[in-house]
Amino acid sequence: MADRKRILVADDDPDLLDLLKMDLQYQGYEIITATNGKDALDKILSETFDLVLLDVMMPFIDGYHVASEVSTKMGDKAPRIVIMTSRDTSREKGIGLLSGAMSMVQKPFTMQDLHKKIAEHLQTPR
Repeated sequence: MADRKRILVADDDPDLLDLLKMDLQYQGYEIITATNGKDALDKILSETFDLVLLDVMMPFIDGYHVASEVSTKMGDKAPRIVIMTSRDTSREKGIGLLSGAMSMVQKPFTMQDLHKKIAEHLQTPR
């Protein structure tokens, strides 16, 4: 499929990572995974992605720093970033948006809500 969208899913929870990978592949996306912030950053900077689902609390580099590095280094060529977090404060949302993320998803989330968020970002022109 030539127009298949590539999504990087970065989370250190192996069960959630497997669930997201299986579900999003079933939805027709090409899914690449990362289990820590360093691996996620390396993949984002060396490969091409349409969207990144990025957990906040990961080993080595947290999601906010990954998003900030990607935004700084890639500028307009950066993929759209959606932060996934279990934290629930307006401060966290502000940090996420300042780091370069387009939006945040509150854990736990439903797959239906995640599908809507992904579709919204992939359909919105830059």
